[in-house]
Amino acid sequence: MTGLVIVGHGTRSAAGVDQFAALVERVRRRGDVGDVEGGFIELSRPPLTDAVGALVARGHRALVALPLVLTAAGHGKGDIPAAMAREQERHPGLSYRYGRPLGPHPLLHDALEERIDAALAGADRAGTGLAGADRAGTWVALIGRGSTDPDANAEVAKVARLLWEGRGYAGVEPGFVSLASPSVPAVLERLRRLGARRIVVAPYFLFAGVLPDRIVAQSAEFAAAHPDLDVRVAEVIGDCDALADLVRERYAEALGGDIRMNCDTCAYRVLMPGFADKVGRPQRPHDHPDDPVGHHHHHGHAHDHGSVAVVGGGPGPDDLITVRGKALLDAADVVVVDRLAPQGLLAGLRPDVLVVDAAKVPRGPSMAQEAINAALVSHARAGRRVVRLKGGDPYVFGRGHEEVQACTAAGVPVTVVPGVSSAIAAPALAGVPVTHRGVAHDVTVVSGHLPPGHPDSLVDWAALARARGTVVLLMAVDTIAKIASVLIEHGRAPETPVLAVQDAGLPAQRSVPARLDEIGAATAREGVGPPAVFVLGPVVALTTTGPTA
Repeated sequence: MTGLVIVGHGTRSAAGVDQFAALVERVRRRGDVGDVEGGFIELSRPPLTDAVGALVARGHRALVALPLVLTAAGHGKGDIPAAMAREQERHPGLSYRYGRPLGPHPLLHDALEERIDAALAGADRAGTGLAGADRAGTWVALIGRGSTDPDANAEVAKVARLLWEGRGYAGVEPGFVSLASPSVPAVLERLRRLGARRIVVAPYFLFAGVLPDRIVAQSAEFAAAHPDLDVRVAEVIGDCDALADLVRERYAEALGGDIRMNCDTCAYRVLMPGFADKVGRPQRPHDHPDDPVGHHHHHGHAHDHGSVAVVGGGPGPDDLITVRGKALLDAADVVVVDRLAPQGLLAGLRPDVLVVDAAKVPRGPSMAQEAINAALVSHARAGRRVVRLKGGDPYVFGRGHEEVQACTAAGVPVTVVPGVSSAIAAPALAGVPVTHRGVAHDVTVVSGHLPPGHPDSLVDWAALARARGTVVLLMAVDTIAKIASVLIEHGRAPETPVLAVQDAGLPAQRSVPARLDEIGAATAREGVGPPAVFVLGPVVALTTTGPTA
């Protein structure tokens, strides 16, 4: 009979490894699969190569490789098949049929239902007024791992809906603990606002691990901040008969050739909005520390194919980065960071992430652009996932396209994630709309790092002075007085209102208002320093009181 190798991703949790081993043994004891081994592609022993080697040593030349994963993200679509291809190189003549991921499946939904009911069992928290087993009064937060693959995240949303249908819960909302939104606290807050008084947080995980532990911790923190809520956390699916039944079913599917993979929304085959970097990504295996392949070893979730993402971090606050940018940052092995990028995000990186300081401090230490380009290319060529974290938007005076060109010329896969530019955000955070009906129908963003008259300046200052709309000046702290003088010289009214916004969005944010003919003196008198944005034009008169953040 065809042997079965059950392939896990791997975990640093000893309990998770034990549960995986227990499941493999449960399937083996049943006797309806001729020969069974289990192994991991990274992080945990035994490595996949040992499991395959054991089956080959017992005479198997044809196997079923079953990915023990809930959703078909990168591990199931690329990493495990690539690892099996390496085993075929080691064992000439070896063939295998690849099973599909476990979920979504009614057996798993039933197991989740049992875990939720177990969490509901027992005495009700005093004061909630709900019966201990009253599903109608219970909301469920189904929390998945989270992925940079939208197809995998969509599967979690599907499971949430299927779990709700017909089971009588007040509602089931999906969320994620890493790499995707909404986060655990965000889902719990949503349910609270929907009127929930009792919530069961159900981890959509097979086994114990770091991420399920994080779900427990975040749920407890939210519950402590909202003592009027009854928040309970269910157990993971774990080693159980239902899971063993599903493994057996997927094994039979593979033998019968009935593999219904979903390729319609696979980001590795189809261009999905925001995920162009994934299309055609090569399948390469993880390097397991116990697999003697002779390659260098990675840590965490690194792969041996490198890439660069040039990410706009927004105007400064940690929570103004895009969801896509945050997901790439969470998955990075190396982060090359600007001085104006949101520094607070660095504290949330994995301990093994290398952070490269690429600051360009005005009149201070500065990393040359050529050195930045070289760092991006060299780290990517070494097989690392690199995030170039920049302030604002990388294509708005951020030299981002120079970095993209350097990566492209070196043959390094590169993608760009737009960010919220301070040119728009700083005025908004200070209460100024850069356009407004009946006031300004155009806005011009200008780099002020070179003063008018400088031979390298590309700005037509005379034409800018004749314009009637809004002008936003970046990098103009040292040149604002001369810029104002030239604008007035060419026709801009001296009384044009100007607002200088320093440290937009941060606790130290402050605004300095002045007329155009006074802004140079006001900047010097008030000690305005970078980062600062100047916005001038009639929209400044619309300023609301205080910052809007």
